[in-house]
Amino acid sequence: MTVEIVLLAMVALFVGLRLYSVLGQRTGHEQQQPVARPKPNAAPEPNAKANEPSAIPDSVTVTLDKGSAAALRSLIAADPGFDTNRFLDGAQGAYRMILEALWRGDVAALTPYVGDDVRAAFAASIAEREAAGHTLDNRLIAIERAAIENAEVVRKVATIDVRFDAFIAAVTRDSDGNVVAGSMSDAVPARNLWTFRRDLSSIDPNWVLVETDDIED
Repeated sequence: MTVEIVLLAMVALFVGLRLYSVLGQRTGHEQQQPVARPKPNAAPEPNAKANEPSAIPDSVTVTLDKGSAAALRSLIAADPGFDTNRFLDGAQGAYRMILEALWRGDVAALTPYVGDDVRAAFAASIAEREAAGHTLDNRLIAIERAAIENAEVVRKVATIDVRFDAFIAAVTRDSDGNVVAGSMSDAVPARNLWTFRRDLSSIDPNWVLVETDDIED
């Protein structure tokens, strides 16, 4: 009798382990939603249950009026895979990557990640800098804060405004490498509002930067 109980227990354990191996692991086909196109910097977001309303996590810095909060919830309803924490992580990665490409003067690297208007503005800034024989030796020292300021969903097109409070060491050099402005020893505060857009009906999960503004506090 004791031997039979042990055998039954072993069989139950084996079946339990098999079920876990099938049901308890990811399939590799879960939806992912990075914030800009670069996959290493993009934050994948887990699927949520489609029929359950998602709340804004308390751990995320979100500054929203009632209308914007409702819009963010509408976005989550339209795209259950959206997650505010991971969106903000990806937004910070996009902020760093886009600024570094802009400072390098690499228009080609910027193109997949920004809208046409932003690309044109960045390209004009780069051309003006090159015409003056200047190069930038900038460093993003730290992102102090990244917060969702506003959100909107119109006809399946979602836009999210993200405020970045950062510190940047900015140096401009001439063609001989001499410093003509700025200092690497002093980091200056930068406050920006960037607007990201995504067509929720598209199979492309990436967000594109469509507008940039400086914030005057």
